[in-house]
Amino acid sequence: MDPGTARDRRDPIRVTERSTPGGTGRAATDDDPRLIAYRALAAVTEDDAYANLVLPRLLDFHHLGGRDAAFATELAYGTLRNRGTLDAVIEAAARREAARIDPPVLDVLRLGAYQLLKTRVAAHAAVDTSVSLVRRVAGHRTAGFVNAVLRKVSQRDAGSWLDSLATGDPVADLALEFAHPEWIVREFARSLGGDDELAEALGADNLAPSVHLCARPGLITPEELAARADGLPGYWSRYAVHLTEGGDPGRIPAIADGRAHVQDEGSQLLAESLPAVPVEGPDDRWLDLCAGPGGKAALLGALAARRGAAVTAVEVAEHRAELVRKTTRGLPVDVVHADGREFDPGHLFDRVLVDAPCSGLGALRRRPEARWRRSADDVPDLVGLQGELLAAAVRLTRPGGVIAYVTCSPVVSETVEIVGGASGVDPLDTRRFLPDMPDLGPGPHVQLWPHRHGTDAMFGALLRRRD
Repeated sequence: MDPGTARDRRDPIRVTERSTPGGTGRAATDDDPRLIAYRALAAVTEDDAYANLVLPRLLDFHHLGGRDAAFATELAYGTLRNRGTLDAVIEAAARREAARIDPPVLDVLRLGAYQLLKTRVAAHAAVDTSVSLVRRVAGHRTAGFVNAVLRKVSQRDAGSWLDSLATGDPVADLALEFAHPEWIVREFARSLGGDDELAEALGADNLAPSVHLCARPGLITPEELAARADGLPGYWSRYAVHLTEGGDPGRIPAIADGRAHVQDEGSQLLAESLPAVPVEGPDDRWLDLCAGPGGKAALLGALAARRGAAVTAVEVAEHRAELVRKTTRGLPVDVVHADGREFDPGHLFDRVLVDAPCSGLGALRRRPEARWRRSADDVPDLVGLQGELLAAAVRLTRPGGVIAYVTCSPVVSETVEIVGGASGVDPLDTRRFLPDMPDLGPGPHVQLWPHRHGTDAMFGALLRRRD
């Protein structure tokens, strides 16, 4: 059964737990925020699940809301974001490598250490509840170990632990302090052009972002959406709304009926930039070459509808193509299940968007486990794919037409170097089509950053096909 389909009597996330008699302390109940946070962590650890999909299902199943839901969310997301730092502290306190600790016990230790180092939870409460939790999920024999390790962790605050673990290597120490793998620290520094903003950029990844909505033009105004969703207008996009409270965006009527959708404001801006570029001649055939899961295709479809144009949305994965169909229902968007590199409809397009698959390092604040799943070894294959998709986009664009190359990554090899290697195109100054937005760099491309703009770290470049 897909845990996201319908609610039944079974817990949607099943992880191994052991009930053991005896012991002291309050047992973790099924709706305890700490147990729910643990189950989310265990699903990520054991099944490579995505926290942003698992946790809402757990909260919904257990009818958890308000402060309890917020606490469970903070524990799960905060622990996942800070895993590298927490593991370093745990290893020092346990005098044992994290890899040698049983995964359920390690996840409980991470939750306990996060509470001790990153929250205002009282030390005795963090330790005692962690001991009760590990008895439930791993057995009573592990309780003494967890108690001893967390008591040692509690003897220092976060700053003291960082001081004691510092190596003197600037990259390693930043990686430890801000819980990023060292290779990501280096990539950020390269993209930023130095270290001046590096700590700020890394720190921004550890702040929980607000949910951004896109009011589909012609269907609802941002003002109407903000009023009905208890939100505020975005900073940069004409269609953005920021939610001021948590909760499930799917419960907002405008989301449910297709007048709006969830989309980072930076993603909206770069999708908007494509139809903003003037073109001579026909302008009724638009293409989204990598359309899944459909946010940009939906915004382009709404804009196309107002201009008498239509969008062809290509997606290589069948299940993602179906998501695009659902997301764009009612809009002039034709979804094609195909590989964008091989797509050949027999005609050319006036505007083409390439939202290329990438490392996703621009959305680390929204995907807390992603920084620990990616490695530098993943990038070369992605770079090859990105270059092939951009070459296909050039082939499918008519002379004088416009291409937008977009990635949710600041990695130079996935961004600047890809567009720099494209042939048959002339770069446009993308900054011109993001008016009133500061700190976009020297151009002609743009790199957005969470610490500068409050968006994901999106890259965008506009290119015109030569005659």
